[in-house]
Amino acid sequence: MRSGGWTPGDPTPTVTGQSRRCDARSVGAARDGAAILRVRGRGRDRAHELYHDDAVLEFPQSGERFEGVTNFTEWRRQYPAEVRFRVRRITAREDLVVAEVSISYNGGPWHYAVQLMEFRDDKVARERIYVMEGWEAPEWRAPWRSATPADPPE
Repeated sequence: MRSGGWTPGDPTPTVTGQSRRCDARSVGAARDGAAILRVRGRGRDRAHELYHDDAVLEFPQSGERFEGVTNFTEWRRQYPAEVRFRVRRITAREDLVVAEVSISYNGGPWHYAVQLMEFRDDKVARERIYVMEGWEAPEWRAPWRSATPADPPE
């Protein structure tokens, strides 16, 4: 396990900076909920339980905003692609959970994604999702780069 995060195979995420507003149980729910929401055909009908009824889901890269858990729950049910999902790390601070994930659509290449989940009490009130491709590090930065990678290869 990496310090300050959760890696696949670990039974419970390590949570740094805990407070009473976002405890290890909430982080575990966020981790499990992220998997529920992204893995095709598994528990989509229960995913809404992680969110407040007035929760907001945003995709800043596309400019989309879904208001109300009913709207984005239905959007997720109708999603046309097969989605594979791997949790890379989860970090929590007070009422904010950051999930770093890898995601693949329709068996395609893996992309990096970040989910920012803001909690109100024990449920998600707002989620923002960013998805991006990885890239090769430019050679000109090699003299200053550590020999230890930021993340181990998948």
